[in-house]
Amino acid sequence: MTEKKAVILLSGGLDSATVVAMAKADGYACYTMSFDYGQRHRSELQAAERVAQQLGVVEHKVIGLNLNGMGGSALTDSSIAVPETPGEGIPVTYVPARNTVFLSLALGWAEVLGARDIFIGVNAVDYSGYPDCRPEFVEAFERMANLATKAGVEGQGFRIQAPLQFLSKAQIVEAGMAHGVDYGLTVSCYQADEDGRACGKCDSCRLRAAGFAEAGVKDPTRYF
Repeated sequence: MTEKKAVILLSGGLDSATVVAMAKADGYACYTMSFDYGQRHRSELQAAERVAQQLGVVEHKVIGLNLNGMGGSALTDSSIAVPETPGEGIPVTYVPARNTVFLSLALGWAEVLGARDIFIGVNAVDYSGYPDCRPEFVEAFERMANLATKAGVEGQGFRIQAPLQFLSKAQIVEAGMAHGVDYGLTVSCYQADEDGRACGKCDSCRLRAAGFAEAGVKDPTRYF
């Protein structure tokens, strides 16, 4: 039998760690991909390495990019403050084209590996209003992937899987716990310090804390 492979975008946060565990439970040989794209801190990359090791992925790859060269986001431009109170509209923590770029590179690796499934931990329920987390985006990228690749043209199409898309943060925590994720290894904070400790104030921290509380699970997050 041919091994069932998947490429999984792994940021080092709660959601993407859960996706890796879910894919592994579904019988996939997991190949994880992270990006050093000029984000505010490297703690999430270190977290991704820890999660990949804990969950026993086949290979973990870190790709270097320079999205901070474009700026335009509080996550890549240190002159833009990370909001610590809820706001309206698309927040300044949105990184222009980030998921489009990340999925494109995951698509390239998947074609090289002979993988037909690409997993991403986007969520359309408990999220910050990012346009590239919506179901319409995931569906559109899948169509593009099958138009733009040799494998797709030859009838060996790709699937973009977003298993967390319609889950609440509490449901995501519950799924991860059921599959053995150690959330103490993960970092979700937009402005974590060098030791991976979280601010407890940014949008990502608030959503994460609420998810643990609603799931009735002790929050292992370390705060500064």
